[in-house]
Amino acid sequence: MVAWAVLGAQLIWFGIDAPKVTVPEQLTTFTVNYTLFSIALGVMWMLALYIGGTREHRIVGSGPDEYKRVMSSSLQLFGLVAILGFAFQIQFSRGYLLVALPAGLAVLIIERWLWRKWLSSIRRLGEYSALCVVAGTSRSIDDIARVLNRQPGTGFHIVAACTSTPDKPVALLPESWVSPIDELQAVIAESGADTVIMAGGHGLSTREVRELSWSLRPDEQHLIMVPNLIDVAGPRIHTRPVAGLPLVHVETPRYVGASRIAKRAFDVVGALLAIVLLSPVLLGAAIAVKVSSRGPLLFKQERIGLRGETFRMIKFRSMVVDAEARLQALLDEQRDAGNEVLFKLKNDPRVTPVGRFMRRFSIDELPQLFNVLGGSMSLVGPRPPLAREVDLYDEAARRRLLVRPGLTGLWQVSGRSSLSWEESIRLDLYYVENWSLMGDVVLMWRTFKAVIARDGAY
Repeated sequence: MVAWAVLGAQLIWFGIDAPKVTVPEQLTTFTVNYTLFSIALGVMWMLALYIGGTREHRIVGSGPDEYKRVMSSSLQLFGLVAILGFAFQIQFSRGYLLVALPAGLAVLIIERWLWRKWLSSIRRLGEYSALCVVAGTSRSIDDIARVLNRQPGTGFHIVAACTSTPDKPVALLPESWVSPIDELQAVIAESGADTVIMAGGHGLSTREVRELSWSLRPDEQHLIMVPNLIDVAGPRIHTRPVAGLPLVHVETPRYVGASRIAKRAFDVVGALLAIVLLSPVLLGAAIAVKVSSRGPLLFKQERIGLRGETFRMIKFRSMVVDAEARLQALLDEQRDAGNEVLFKLKNDPRVTPVGRFMRRFSIDELPQLFNVLGGSMSLVGPRPPLAREVDLYDEAARRRLLVRPGLTGLWQVSGRSSLSWEESIRLDLYYVENWSLMGDVVLMWRTFKAVIARDGAY
């Protein structure tokens, strides 16, 4: 990929016969051949990617962290080349560098993304994964197993567990996999595990944990300590050694100040741009709704927004006019989608043919862009709940109301109508606790892919 980028940039900018660059006479005179320079730049680029740790097994296939290292290493290299060119007064072609850098970054990211997809699919079969023994209480082992089973593509495969509470069963693992904590060393040896995950309540002393780490083979077996911080993202976690103690600092989520202003600016600019670009789709959908069935163009519904305030959410009408009146009769039937709180039918008879098409591609939700402009919604955020849903919230779930509800969010890219109620709440809380502007950009991109794939859309 790097070779294609640098040599391709040379061919695009100079053609086959690349010019030579001569250093002024006041410095030591020498001539730079662009072909040799392209080869040298390619070699240095590969070294920069290696030195930057872009292929470390802990981050390969992880996505954002891997891409971030690739971009950081590449930008640092080109910054160094620019500094050296300035220091020695070498007049490199800026156009050549301006073509090579973005082209190289683009193909590198695409290449890493393709490999990531392949690796994720292989890891779902248990290949190229760390073989893990989890130690802790039965409940903490279940928590770890639930998280890892939800994302098998992360590359952690549980082969055994050692519990400090043998009187309480581990629900998510077969009994044959679970042993008492005092058999941990034997279980590691018998299972052939290369990773030991120490979860909460494992019951081992600091001396025993230290001796366990000494017993593991260097570079072949690894020890992972899991703090009791499920669903807290990395940017909020900072480790600081104090007197030999690895203290973990967890920052409190912030919903005020510059971050909120930046998010609001992102919402306004993004919504305006989307309305302009999607205006033909909005117009076509409006005409289709009016022509295909009688009734109003828009469906308006009271939803609960920021700090529990009520607002009116708008959508293109995708159902017949008397849809609400027919709801009770459908509630008595067995639902085949949604969850225990959100009523869904994969073949809801109230949905019009045009409405069914719009729902498949989320076109019916596009008028919510005007909710975003008005300030009652955000481009990215928790799903806007109904009042009857909020009545079921516990204290933790009410934290969803600390931010504006979103046109899209983690719930949108993680299955939508296929999610359970608990999973919907968990995803929304994760977003509220860990949101960032860059995370919003990533979720917008993932939303586009989810809409094209039509995952969980009814």
